[in-house]
Amino acid sequence: MNRPATAIWGRAEQQDFRSRVRGCLLGGAIGDALGAGVDTLTLDETRTAHGAEGVTDFAPAYGRHGAVAAATQLTLFTVDGLIRAQVRRDTGAWHPPTDVHRAYLRWAATQSDWGPDERRKDNGWLAQEEWLYARRDPSVSCLTGLGDELMGTLEKPKNPTARDAGAVVRSAPFGLLVGWEPQLVCQLAVECAAQTHGHPTAYLSAGAFAVIVHGVARGDSVDAAVQRSLALLTQRPGHQPVTDALGQALGAVRQGIPTPGRVSVLAEGRAAEDSLAVAVYCALVGEDVRHGLRLAVNHDGPSSATGALCGALLGAMHGETALPPAWLAELEGRATLLEIADDFAMEMTQGPALHGPSITSSAWLTRYPRGGG
Repeated sequence: MNRPATAIWGRAEQQDFRSRVRGCLLGGAIGDALGAGVDTLTLDETRTAHGAEGVTDFAPAYGRHGAVAAATQLTLFTVDGLIRAQVRRDTGAWHPPTDVHRAYLRWAATQSDWGPDERRKDNGWLAQEEWLYARRDPSVSCLTGLGDELMGTLEKPKNPTARDAGAVVRSAPFGLLVGWEPQLVCQLAVECAAQTHGHPTAYLSAGAFAVIVHGVARGDSVDAAVQRSLALLTQRPGHQPVTDALGQALGAVRQGIPTPGRVSVLAEGRAAEDSLAVAVYCALVGEDVRHGLRLAVNHDGPSSATGALCGALLGAMHGETALPPAWLAELEGRATLLEIADDFAMEMTQGPALHGPSITSSAWLTRYPRGGG
């Protein structure tokens, strides 16, 4: 991949960026948690369990309120991989898909090991977080795609028939590479999605989502960001189901007051592009973050995935202070999410002050080792 240009950051720009990074990661986790308790329920079943308005607050999942699912776990490791890629640039190595894949292999270890392996010195700090060593309904394609160390590529993708949202839900952090051009963001997201999801609609949905997050993180409207993603997608083979789904989401906005029924129509296919369409629609019509997220999880489709996608999008657009405090207070893993969000923002804005030819922070390289594995 080509190297992106290095941006010059003023203090106000750094603070805005950090707020959007925090908002994106925390918002995605809130949406993930909001949908986790009703993920396998139809809209009618959700209403039977939670009342006529459906689920409006965290429902019990995995033995607690505010528990996150695999989408948040994988998103954390996407961020870890992107930071590692930046750190490894000093060595002359520059291939972010490889660093992200290594991060996903560290996530895969959390799904089989009892807890952190202290013998692995290349784990860094994230893989030492014991709360991540819990299986939270990851897609089968994520588990099988990362079941060995062979990296899937666009030429030889893993699971070529996998169409679920398992790759899309971990792709928001690619959009936070705001110093990159949109086409590079799209390419990186697509290449990393193909490591587990080889169907074109799955990896192109991941690319589209990353470009939309990228646009709103840079201050664009959701509509403008979607239009940019459509322009990039139409250049790629197999784009039609994804561009059609996004077009359907934009069309639904013009159909009147948003209802769970309109959302269910978008979600009924349950494929990656359907979850993306729900997230885009709910971000466009939501009156605020709370309203948008409640719309995003009350339907017949995979509520955890649609909630995670919509939450990341709204968080990147509005920043962390727009997120509902009561949900943040109860959110599992909030400290870890904040820590890696701030690390990502610091690396992207002040990386040369942490590592480089003239200065190296040993503490930073302990957190994000340059080594292999």
